[in-house]
Amino acid sequence: MSLKWKRGDVSSRLPRKAHRGGTDVCGAEIYVGRALHNGWMLPAKIIPSKRSAYVSYNGAEIPVQNFEVLVGKEKYFSWRPAADGNTTEGAISTGPYGSGCEELFIGRVAHQGSMTVGKIHPSHRCLYIGFNGLEIAYSCYEVLVWTGKRKDQKKKKKKRSSSSSSSGSSSSD
Repeated sequence: MSLKWKRGDVSSRLPRKAHRGGTDVCGAEIYVGRALHNGWMLPAKIIPSKRSAYVSYNGAEIPVQNFEVLVGKEKYFSWRPAADGNTTEGAISTGPYGSGCEELFIGRVAHQGSMTVGKIHPSHRCLYIGFNGLEIAYSCYEVLVWTGKRKDQKKKKKKRSSSSSSSGSSSSD
């Protein structure tokens, strides 16, 4: 199974295998998502028990109604330490952002008793989280990495030798 993004909204149940990213200050589970805001697909934190989801943007935590939740086998996800806008191989992107099409990535950080999901913004050299209506920057954080197969990875096909063929050609699909 590869990682997938499944559509949802704050009033719907999350699909099986939705990826949990942390907990809020009350202990409510936070799931990893992405949501469209101002024309950009931004990392989102989804809190199903509170029927809420948020992105951080331009200094503020913005509530969103519709989102896509990250789904995949738990064993293929890993949180790895990172800093200063850096990521690592396999880091999960939510898509291009800005006129230069910079990619944003999923990260998280411990903040005031919570483990909160946010966006890694490489050119800003930080992770931003939304918290109590504000956007807060951190230079040290964890980046979410997918260690399984990605849909965009093509399977390598074996070339079959047909040395017994009279034409002497080889076949590959």
